[in-house]
Amino acid sequence: MRYPDGHKEQVRAQIVRTAARALKEHGLEGISIPALMKKAGLTHGGFYVHFKDRDDLVAAAVQHAAEETGERVFGPEVKDLGATLQRYLSMAHVDHPAEGCVVAALGPDGARQGKKVRRSFARAAEGLIRLVGQKLDPRQKAEAPPTEQALALTAQMVGAVILARLVDDPALAKRILAAVHPQS
Repeated sequence: MRYPDGHKEQVRAQIVRTAARALKEHGLEGISIPALMKKAGLTHGGFYVHFKDRDDLVAAAVQHAAEETGERVFGPEVKDLGATLQRYLSMAHVDHPAEGCVVAALGPDGARQGKKVRRSFARAAEGLIRLVGQKLDPRQKAEAPPTEQALALTAQMVGAVILARLVDDPALAKRILAAVHPQS
């Protein structure tokens, strides 16, 4: 049976989207390739048509998740830094890691992965820093080195979300987020 043009790319994109969400929800080691393929509505056997190995899929999923966060939290409809911080430093982000930032959801585990996955996480983290820098100063060029302010704010944002997820007390979680951005 011959598939229409673009079918293979569409299936691959579906697998990557499913994997990005599932990995953020369950962790890098929390879900198997057969389970990911089942979530995508596909068979395990089809995996190797689209990916060389698990690291190939995880790297693609991390990149996709980073791009999603960039669009949702830093996109053109998010007018200023305050609106960005309100979205990122929210209890909705804390409570729903599958819908949030891949750096905050999986970054600490990403550092312990193979070279290809670590590289993908490095690009995601550097992209996040760049996006924060551009919200701090919209005139900043994407290729410019990050400012100390962008580095500090990005670290505070990611750290606040990670800490807020770790504590058992919702009031404390909200205080952690508000410590970085009081209007959150």
